[in-house]
Formats: sequence, C-alpha cells, structure tokens
Amino acid sequence: MTNQKPSTEPSTTPIQTLIKSNAKLVAIAVAIAVVIRLFVAEPRFIPSNSMDPTLRIGDRLLIEKVSYRFHPPHHGDIVVFEPPPQLQAVGYRADQAFIKRVIGLPGDTMRVQNGQVYRNNQPLDEGYILAQPAYEMNAVTVPDNTLFVMGDNRNDSNDSHIWGFLPMGNVIGHATLRFWPLENVGNV
Repeated sequence: MTNQKPSTEPSTTPIQTLIKSNAKLVAIAVAIAVVIRLFVAEPRFIPSNSMDPTLRIGDRLLIEKVSYRFHPPHHGDIVVFEPPPQLQAVGYRADQAFIKRVIGLPGDTMRVQNGQVYRNNQPLDEGYILAQPAYEMNAVTVPDNTLFVMGDNRNDSNDSHIWGFLPMGNVIGHATLRFWPLENVGNV
C-alpha cells in the first residue's frame, strides 16, 4: 500500500486548456501579422484623386515592402512614401502616406513644356494620365538618392513638380495589387 498525498495543484478543465491553447495561437498570429505589416506588405487605401484614372478614391491596395531592399524603383513604378521634409515643413504629418508614379530616377533631367513631360529631352508616352499637364516646369536634374514622382492626374496632384525631389529613404513600398473594389481586382 502506498501513501499518496493529495495534489495541491489546481486541475484544469478542458475548457481552460482550450482557451490557453487558442490564446497562444492568437498571440502567434498577431505577432506574424505585425511582422508582415512592418517588413513585408501592408494594405493602403486611396484618399484622393491625384492618381486618377489609374487609382480611384477608395481603392484598396497591397503595398509590398521587400523588393526595394534589393533594387531601386524603376520608371513607372507606383510608390507609397512618407512626405519629404519640404511637405512636413508646411504641415503634413510624417505618418501621412502619399502615392505617386516614379517619373524620374537619379541623373534624369525632367521638364514639362507645352502639356508634355520630358525625361532626358525625350517626350514620355503617358497613356495612363487623366489629362496633359496645364503647367510648365523648367528642366531639373534628379539628384542622387532621390526620385521625381508625379500623380497620374497631372493637374490635381501635389507632387514633385510642386515640392521637388523625393528622398529614396522616404519610400515605404511599391503598390502591386488592387484588392478592392472587387470588379477592379488585379495588378496595379
């Protein structure tokens, strides 16, 4: 005959075990979601008409954040970025993201003349814009580590033709996929 002492540990019910298990799963899922949003991809919405007709107010996009760690943006990429210092100086918050198309890369010379955007003295074929620019811009050369970005709605876009060059360090990511509205789901 053995003498067993009664257990002093509280017993757990199956429901408590299930709750603990699910709490662990939720914590892991939240941690993965945070890591993905910070370093891989995040959803964004379009709050203005500056990218009409390509992107409309209310469109929801997936912004991927990985590729620009391996290569710089390309002409034509649509990028999401934090406002550069010159916009923050006039009241835009650092966390207020902008979205524009990359038109000029470091070393490119940009100008707007007679309703036409020129890069390195060559007129751009821009079938994606809403209307030709109704303004002129003298030639500027894009400095190292910056971009020249413009909205597709050339005449209603707060972009590089107004405030200058975008530091590459302000780029959050590359708009790759529209997931809302459903009738327009697809690559951007």
